[in-house]
Amino acid sequence: MDIKTHQRANKSILGTPLEIVDGKSAVVELITDDTMIVDGKGLVHGGFAYGLADYAAMLAVNHPNVVLGKSESRFIAPVRTGEKMRANATVESVDGKKRGVSVQIFVSENIIYKGKFTCYVLDEHVFDRI
Repeated sequence: MDIKTHQRANKSILGTPLEIVDGKSAVVELITDDTMIVDGKGLVHGGFAYGLADYAAMLAVNHPNVVLGKSESRFIAPVRTGEKMRANATVESVDGKKRGVSVQIFVSENIIYKGKFTCYVLDEHVFDRI
């Protein structure tokens, strides 16, 4: 598996890549823990699901200069501490530098999140443009 983007991503908060098909798809897994909870009942903050989805979208594109332009998210079910989230990201469209990526996150067989990400493949690193 050749990871070309987000190479310094913290796997404990963004997930561990399990599969990457350049420019097509990615599967990323994140096991939640007590550092992610927001209340006494073990509810995991939705930002961790979103971060996992974003990371999976970037890996599906898998280009060194990919950046996120916009996203639409739908949180379907809550996540408890200790549960394993698995994100499946698929590049659905390519239009020049623009990539449309859909992401679904599952806990076991249950879908907990759906998102659409618009990513852009830049000619140079985003900070080199400033």
